[in-house]
Amino acid sequence: MRTTIPILLDNGPRTPAAGEAPRPGLAGHDHDHAASPGQPLPGPAPVFVQVGATPISEAEIAREMQHHRADRPQQARADAVRALVVRELLNLEIRRLGLAASARPEGAETHEEAAIRVLIAREAATPQPGEDECRRYFAANRARLREPDRARLHHILLAAAPADGAGRYRVRELGEQLIERLRAEPARFGEFAREHSACPSRDDGGDLGWIAAGDTVPEFERQAFRLKPGLAGLTVETRYGHHVVRLDERQPGRPLAFHDCRERIAAYLEAQAQQNAVHQYLRILAERYGVRGLEALEAA
Repeated sequence: MRTTIPILLDNGPRTPAAGEAPRPGLAGHDHDHAASPGQPLPGPAPVFVQVGATPISEAEIAREMQHHRADRPQQARADAVRALVVRELLNLEIRRLGLAASARPEGAETHEEAAIRVLIAREAATPQPGEDECRRYFAANRARLREPDRARLHHILLAAAPADGAGRYRVRELGEQLIERLRAEPARFGEFAREHSACPSRDDGGDLGWIAAGDTVPEFERQAFRLKPGLAGLTVETRYGHHVVRLDERQPGRPLAFHDCRERIAAYLEAQAQQNAVHQYLRILAERYGVRGLEALEAA
């Protein structure tokens, strides 16, 4: 299980404590043997992070990093270390309580994931939010609890692959040329859509109809819903290329009644309470077993 639950831990030195026996193949580094050309360095990977008596090697961190995308490698490494620390804390507690034998995987769960689910349900359970709690949240957030805004749009998709820098430059230039022509001859939008657009909406003159949040890709919606009515002065760039866009009409979402969003509010409050409970539980486990080496990572 690769958990992404955030946790801040108090940490000691970056190296294992004296007398603590590392797992074979994970701790220590043999510097007495030179590697032959083309062969990996002998000896196990070094260890800088440890949970209880269990070391987390750089090799484990490197394998885990592939599951944590980030703009900077340092961030990916930090996220990977946190995930491994959380996983080991939970597994240590599962072994202490003897829960592994009673865990039954559900769906595509692994046995480890099932055991963690059983542990969290037992030790970090949270009550369902009550009616009063849901109504208080509704009263405090009425401005945000509304249907999605809608917009009616026409567009011309000038397609180019994300990695095709030259192609994207060309279609942006074409889009800017079309915008200039449409400023002078707005009635030709449908004609230009049928001639240039790579979207099936070209058969309808570029008419997308009414769209709401989630109907198209996020980068298109972020820009399209900020436009003023009329022809956009610049192209809208997405993973598919550049779009010439005309906003025909926008409708703000109507406010929701309590009964329309009661289930969503309850689910949100329950998830928040569960996250807080798990966060606190992980702090308790960190105190119980001890975590070394994370402090320097967090500082970096």
